[in-house]
Amino acid sequence: MAELKMGNRDSVWFHNNAADVNVAYAKDVCDVAILPIGAIEQHGPHCPCASDTYNAIGLAEIIAERSGAMLLPCPMYGSHPHHHWGMAGTIPLKYETHIALLEDIIRGAAVAGFNKFIILSAHGQVSSMIVAVHKLGIEGYFTIGSTWYDFLRDNKKILEDYMWHADEAETSLALHLYPEWVDMDKAVAGGGTPLMDGKWKIAPGQAAEPGMLYHFEGTWALPEKDDLDTGVIGDPTKATKEKGEMITEACVSYYIELVEEIRAKYENGVNPLGFRNPNGYATAHEIKYDEQHDSKGQLLKK
Repeated sequence: MAELKMGNRDSVWFHNNAADVNVAYAKDVCDVAILPIGAIEQHGPHCPCASDTYNAIGLAEIIAERSGAMLLPCPMYGSHPHHHWGMAGTIPLKYETHIALLEDIIRGAAVAGFNKFIILSAHGQVSSMIVAVHKLGIEGYFTIGSTWYDFLRDNKKILEDYMWHADEAETSLALHLYPEWVDMDKAVAGGGTPLMDGKWKIAPGQAAEPGMLYHFEGTWALPEKDDLDTGVIGDPTKATKEKGEMITEACVSYYIELVEEIRAKYENGVNPLGFRNPNGYATAHEIKYDEQHDSKGQLLKK
C-alpha cells in the first residue's frame, strides 16, 4: 500500500480515505468524529445558498487538522424553522427526514470504529439536531450537538451586532472562508418584523439573561417569503474578512479543547456511554454495560 499522505490517514475527510484507513485510524489514533451539517438556504443577494454548509465545512476542516478528529461527509441539506419554508433559494428537509439522516450517519460511522461524535451545525436546525442526539443516546451513541455561533457566544466581543442571517457574522465568516463566492457590492442591510419584543428572545450568539427564551422556542417570526425584502436579517455591510478570521479562531479553539478533553478522558475503543441498545426505546430498561464499565455505567480504572 502506498504511504499515507498524512502519516495515519490520507485526508481529514472520512470519504477521501479507504475503508481500512478509517478503521485503523479509529482503532489506533482517534475515534472522535465530527459531523458538520449545514443547509441550502437563501443568504441574501450577496452570499451563496450553500453558506451554512460552507461555514460548517470550513470550521470543521480547521478543527480536524488541529485536533486529529475525523470528519464525516457533510450533508448539503438541513431542516429549517417554520418561517424559512416557502422561501425561494431554500430547500428544506422535514424534521423527521433530518433526524433520521443524522441518526443513520452516526450509526454508520460507528461501524468503522468511531465512538465519540460531535455534530457541528452552522444553521438553525436545533429542533431536529437535539432530538437526534437524544435518540442516539438511547441507542448508546455518545453524541454532542452544537451550533457554532451558540457555542462561541461572541456576545458582541468581535461583532457589532448579534448574529441573525446573512448578516455581519455570517458574511464575515464567508469573506474569510470562501470569499470567491461573496459579492459585497450586493450586500444590503435588512430585517424582518418581530412578533414580540426582542427582550423575550435570546439572539443567536447572545449570552442569555433572565426572562429570555431561546430563539427557536417559539414561532416568533412571520414567513420570510412574505416578510423579508432582501432575505437578510442584520447588516452584512459591517462584515470584514478580519472579523471572520477572529470568529473562526475563537470558535475553533473551543472545539479543539472539547475534542482534547474527550480524547484525554476516553481512550480509543471506549464508548463513554458504555453500551449499545439498537432497539432504542423498547429495550432502554434492559441496558447492559460493556466490560470497560461497571454495572452503574462508570468507567473502570485501569
